[in-house]
Amino acid sequence: MIKAWAARTPKGKLEKFDFDPGPLKGDEVEIAVEHCGICHSDLSVIDNEWGVSSYPAVPGHEVIGQVVALGTETRGLRVGQRVGLGWTAGSCLHCHECLSGDQHLCAESVATIVGHAGGFANRVRAQWPWVIHLPEGLDPREAGPLLCGGVTVFSPLQTYGIKPTDKVGIVGIGGLGHLAVKFAAAWGCEVTAFTSSASKEAEARGFGAHRVVNSKDPAAIAAIAGSLDLVIVTVNVPLDWKALLATLRPKGRLHFVGAVLEPVPIEAFALISGQRSVSGSPTGSPVTIASMLEFAARHKILPQTEHFPIAQVNEALDHLRAGKARYRVILDM
Repeated sequence: MIKAWAARTPKGKLEKFDFDPGPLKGDEVEIAVEHCGICHSDLSVIDNEWGVSSYPAVPGHEVIGQVVALGTETRGLRVGQRVGLGWTAGSCLHCHECLSGDQHLCAESVATIVGHAGGFANRVRAQWPWVIHLPEGLDPREAGPLLCGGVTVFSPLQTYGIKPTDKVGIVGIGGLGHLAVKFAAAWGCEVTAFTSSASKEAEARGFGAHRVVNSKDPAAIAAIAGSLDLVIVTVNVPLDWKALLATLRPKGRLHFVGAVLEPVPIEAFALISGQRSVSGSPTGSPVTIASMLEFAARHKILPQTEHFPIAQVNEALDHLRAGKARYRVILDM
């Protein structure tokens, strides 16, 4: 019997929820959860903002724990090993994307918290390729948010061949953005942080930003026009996209990892004239997640966190909803 916390209705408070997961499948791993980060995506699933939730919904997809059981078809893992589990809990492993190393783009991928019980529980299960060894040197108490937020902002740096000589902008210094600043700085890039909060300027510089720009100040944004190679948008609210696009150099890229629900207006000539691009990405493949964790361990990159016991899960969710998190919230089991 798995003991979890679940929302039974959209926007409902989480309640204790015990369920029998059935026999362990051959390709599954069972993890004893020690810590689990809370991501804004957990709120979106609890509230059914994306229209894909099913209830009871057990959130939690930034899991750190120890392997306690292995199916007969698993590979490369052992009981007692400390591991992480992120947004994806399974994929088909035979489609073009899976065979190409892009398992996170598999059309049949299983989200850890959509139609699947997540990590706000004493146990969680996942297909073995998605259960990633946690390298030595990463504090397991703090590492959970790397499994979703971390790989989400790390992936564009790797995917688009960003060089240490490049200049990178990070829009939004929150749960995703503060990690993006840390990764881009460790990558060797000159980092510009965009934030609407003056109180975050010193913190952004502490995370590694070389410059901080007010994201609501048109003059400040205009002053750096044509200077950035990559701008990573981590927020989920509308901004002056025309102005942000204008900060790009020729062949620059405006890249979305924040789930902005409103349409983003883009003028064709703004792209054509400088051969610029607009793109987006989700999390990453198992190999990308493992590479990100190794990079984080080498450069001592961890999120700035606040901790709540699992019994205070609703208080922790309200803390995140109110925008008070600095900068990732972790539940301790």
